Amino acid sequence: MGARQVIVNAITFSRLPLVFLWLALALAGEYVGGFAFAVAALLALFLSGVSDFTDGVLARRWNVVTQLGKMADPLMDKAVYVVVFPAITWLLMHQNCTWHSLLMLAFTILYVLRDLWVTFMRSVAALFGGEVGAMKLGKVRTALTFPTAGIVYMYVSLRGLLPGEGRALFAYTCLFVELVMIAINLVSFAVYTRAYMPFLKRALERKRDL
Repeated sequence: MGARQVIVNAITFSRLPLVFLWLALALAGEYVGGFAFAVAALLALFLSGVSDFTDGVLARRWNVVTQLGKMADPLMDKAVYVVVFPAITWLLMHQNCTWHSLLMLAFTILYVLRDLWVTFMRSVAALFGGEVGAMKLGKVRTALTFPTAGIVYMYVSLRGLLPGEGRALFAYTCLFVELVMIAINLVSFAVYTRAYMPFLKRALERKRDL
């Protein structure tokens, strides 16, 4: 394994410690308080998003794209979703934002279910030599997910410092962003299902032949 491939893999896998750093800082900010914790947490989340963009760009530029990288990249993205969105849901519940926490709960469940389904479909496609890399819509979804998480966390961490009207405007902005992302998530689910359905049908036919 060359040095460039090691660098790309390191950037990819850095999302895991960064997201756990975000979690620690977010919880510290919730219980201890202080603007510094929120800023540090947002920085960790920002760096996690940068790693998602950078690893793919470098892999293509340095010609070190591998099957491992294609599988590791979405895995690290899933780790981010599984940590960040449930944590934000809990923070909203802790702050007694009932309606918003329920929306984030639905948001999180849809995200996780979509990713589990796509992982399953990719696994089936891999059995027949199908392409398992991320599709364009999947890349758009991932690219928008990091700023979405940042916006919602910024609201959660700073809402107590905002005046009433500013807080309401920020809350409705989060609501709009979350609903847009839910819609993108559902469309992505349908696009991946359509693309990989021929492989699933082949797998089912093979089972019947056995």
